[in-house]
Amino acid sequence: MNHAQWKLTRERKAAEGHTGSPEVESMRTEIRMAFDLGQAVYNRRTELGISQTELARRAGMTQPQVSKLELGGTVPTLPLLARLAEALDASLNIALDAGTSTVAFIAHAA
Repeated sequence: MNHAQWKLTRERKAAEGHTGSPEVESMRTEIRMAFDLGQAVYNRRTELGISQTELARRAGMTQPQVSKLELGGTVPTLPLLARLAEALDASLNIALDAGTSTVAFIAHAA
């Protein structure tokens, strides 16, 4: 299952029986933000050509934690975000506005 399929399945499960409620909309926003972060980590990691295990080693995490993060299954703390940015040799930019998020790792200059 790819990231997009997983995200759609998770949102559908969250919305079962509660379509349109504020709680469901809030949950969907949280899921989207976690997914966006996970996708950004995945994109930068694959750009560097490193494995989840290598990223975990660099960031002081375990490989299962990296996997869960990339799938949008967790929201890391600020210190962990800082370690991830350092491990990915990048700056982390996050923009949050009215329920939308943009997450990008910007590679450091060589």
